[in-house]
Amino acid sequence: MNYELFVTKRLLTAKKYKSSVSAPIIKIGIIAIALGVIVMLIAIATGIGLQKKIREKISGFNGHIQIVHYDMNQSLESLKPLVLPDSVLQAVKQMKGVKQLYPVVQKAAILKTASDFEGVVLKGVSPEYPKAFFQDFMIAGSFPVYGKKRSDSILISQNIADKLHLKTGDRAHFWFVRRKEAHAIPKVRNFYIKGIYNTGFPEFDNSYIICDIKHLQRLNKWKRAEVGSYEVLLHNFDAIESESKSLGRLLPPTLNAVTIKDKFPLIFEWISLFDSNIIVIIFIMILVAGFNMITALLVLILERTNMIGILKSLGSTDWQIRKIFLYQATYLILRGLFWGNLIGVGMLLLQKYTGVIRLNPETYYVNKAPVYLNVTYIILLNFGVVALSYLMLLIPSYFITKINPAKAIRFE
Repeated sequence: MNYELFVTKRLLTAKKYKSSVSAPIIKIGIIAIALGVIVMLIAIATGIGLQKKIREKISGFNGHIQIVHYDMNQSLESLKPLVLPDSVLQAVKQMKGVKQLYPVVQKAAILKTASDFEGVVLKGVSPEYPKAFFQDFMIAGSFPVYGKKRSDSILISQNIADKLHLKTGDRAHFWFVRRKEAHAIPKVRNFYIKGIYNTGFPEFDNSYIICDIKHLQRLNKWKRAEVGSYEVLLHNFDAIESESKSLGRLLPPTLNAVTIKDKFPLIFEWISLFDSNIIVIIFIMILVAGFNMITALLVLILERTNMIGILKSLGSTDWQIRKIFLYQATYLILRGLFWGNLIGVGMLLLQKYTGVIRLNPETYYVNKAPVYLNVTYIILLNFGVVALSYLMLLIPSYFITKINPAKAIRFE
């Protein structure tokens, strides 16, 4: 029989223990652990969730990597046709890290109605385009189906639809400027609104309209193989830098592989700060919970000074007695973890499926606080809390070695 564990069980189940002087302090320690776990779970789940959601939205409009010309073009419009040899296309598609490769053409236009107009960017996509990205953001209608024949269906954002009072099924008139012909009359094209989306990302929602790539190729007088750029989706976003370098080695010297981190540096610098915030929050919460448990353990030791003296006089070693109190503290920590995980995960599930907490999309690029739940990080967090708290509790338990048995037995 484990002597220390036996004594610990007797102490924890004793009625006197539940009504002792240390009882309120012990409860405070348990509550501190529980609150610390709740705050840490929320910080990690919402921080990672926000990072993932913003990355998904940017990659949904731009891919993870873009194959473009080496030039000074900073506009949203594709000005020069790009042609990739079939051998390079096949080599890129066969890269292990590449999930999908598809061509796009972008062209600036003016969307005009009877009473108003708006500057927009039409993004021409092919049937290979990952339309599943838009499924979660559809407000009305559906994503257009593009095939071998040229389609007149388009997908516009709710922001643009609201500004110009458009709805699904409406006919939209687009005016395209001829850049090489200064005094030429703008070309007009008519499209039908098939669907309306709202990603909550104003930087894209205020500009982008999805259409068939064949229309823009025809307007630019490009051949079928000529596109504005290629977008690449990866299996693992964390490998974006290494995959970009590998991709760059396959491309001709006139082409470049640009990551969305390079294209939107300010946004990615901003979301990278979430990692620092999460680490700081975890550090503070563990310190607060740890110091509360240290206080609780010191009170337990003080309250059981007579018992410590008796156990020492009966031959118990300092380490055996320290283990008794460490077992008690571990039990209290586990109780705090149980309630902290129960309440914390419950709150996160509530937010995930109901979206109770709303955010300003102009600031956070999402309209509700996103939640990312992963069993692995929850388990690691719990193990980390137990391990660090246990290490912190070794310090106050050391005071047991300084207690004199003769004085302890007479202690009041």
